Amino acid sequence: MFNISQQELQVLTGYIYEICGVHLDSSKEYLVKTRLDNLVKSNGCASYSELYYKARSDRTGKINTDIINAITTPETLFFRDKNPFEVLQSKLINEILEKKSSTVLPGHLRIWSAASSTGQEIYSIAITLLETITNINKYKISLTATDISNVVLDIAKSGRYNKFEISRGLTQQQMDKYFIEEDQYWQIKEDIRKMVRFQKINLMQPLIGMGTFDIVFCRNVAIYFTLEDRKKLFDRIANVIVPDGYLFIGSSEFLTGICDRFKAMRHGKAIYYQKIK
Repeated sequence: MFNISQQELQVLTGYIYEICGVHLDSSKEYLVKTRLDNLVKSNGCASYSELYYKARSDRTGKINTDIINAITTPETLFFRDKNPFEVLQSKLINEILEKKSSTVLPGHLRIWSAASSTGQEIYSIAITLLETITNINKYKISLTATDISNVVLDIAKSGRYNKFEISRGLTQQQMDKYFIEEDQYWQIKEDIRKMVRFQKINLMQPLIGMGTFDIVFCRNVAIYFTLEDRKKLFDRIANVIVPDGYLFIGSSEFLTGICDRFKAMRHGKAIYYQKIK
């Protein structure tokens, strides 16, 4: 593993913040080294400084993409923190569809999984919908999954998981019902995969062309942002949520002092947020 000086760390973390909004302080030296060491080698660099200068001068943007992919690949699993999915199933899905039954778009439900990583969250949402809505084909369901990393988006689009990945969060019954086992991998069924639209999005930038959503999942993302960037992020997200729509954030996250456009709601063990303005 290459050594990294404090000056190199400061420059590199500043550059990472510039290209993807992830804020890393000096305490994250080990994370930077473990995530980027292979990129230093593979790009024929002798130091982290050289990697930085190569990335700056790379007109193709490939090194930047590789850095983003390496830094932002998070831990994920199916039905991570089950509470939000229980709220969807026992309360929100039916309430929203019932409320919309008398509108110009009856039965149209739009859900966005921001920073969806390798797809476990959006497919968990899709499975929840299938297990909640009787005769789901009667309704227009629009699911959107976004991430800044092409690598994880490609995995999500494929809907293909190994035995370890598939066993994390799913019951055997769900595995058998919604996936097909192929050569020690589990492939999500095509009709479920087609429910989802995948798109590369940088949450630090304006959310242009996203449309509006009834429900947004943006969990365990803002923890990597500065306070000011969190405020801007949740304000942008509020702009794409319909009036009285809902937002789910991570169980260790909060909006107090960050965004006053939502009110906290509780159902069972879950805390979630409803847009108020």
